[in-house]
Amino acid sequence: MWKVSGSLLLLLALGSGAVLFTWFFSGRVENTNPSGQTRAQSGSDRTDLQETLSRISSGAKAAVHLEGSCDEEDGGGSGGGQRLRWRADQGQAFDQGGFRLWNGSVVVPRSGLYFVYSQASFRVACGAGPVPVPLSHGVWRHSDSQGGGAPLMSAVRSACRGPAPADGRGWYDAVYLGGVFQLRRGDRLWTETNRPTLLETDDGRTFFGAFAL
Repeated sequence: MWKVSGSLLLLLALGSGAVLFTWFFSGRVENTNPSGQTRAQSGSDRTDLQETLSRISSGAKAAVHLEGSCDEEDGGGSGGGQRLRWRADQGQAFDQGGFRLWNGSVVVPRSGLYFVYSQASFRVACGAGPVPVPLSHGVWRHSDSQGGGAPLMSAVRSACRGPAPADGRGWYDAVYLGGVFQLRRGDRLWTETNRPTLLETDDGRTFFGAFAL
């Protein structure tokens, strides 16, 4: 009888172990995809992942890079001329972290230190003599804390400083600006150029941007 009882107890233990092993293994299979990665268990898990990704993206440093294009001003060919327009949808342009382009100005998303930069490239058809042509480019800031607009930085260069180049295309020159500034949320940045009709905007030669430090 002891042998029979021992055999029955052994069979019972083996059966219980098989049931537990089957239950555990089936649960692992249901929760694992073919590559061995655990799947999301419910809609609440997916929501948590979306919230995490949202926090990561919102924490990304604010940055914007715009490329310039020359558009005809109202008036067409009767003296309308050209003006520099900044675009976020061409070439290498982008914006992230809350920066936005509004009415030709870049709106600062939050207060802090920013590196602001811009370049204006010009092609000047010089005359017969070396008569210098001034080229100016500047970045302006409008801040409610300062009560209006004020120049942030600017520079002036002179083209046609000597005989015209042999290719007949005139002088090529560029004005570059860059510096670190303490800006406030809602500040607006824009540029002013004295000779927009001479601007070269192909291949990213004229640009404007800023990024948080």
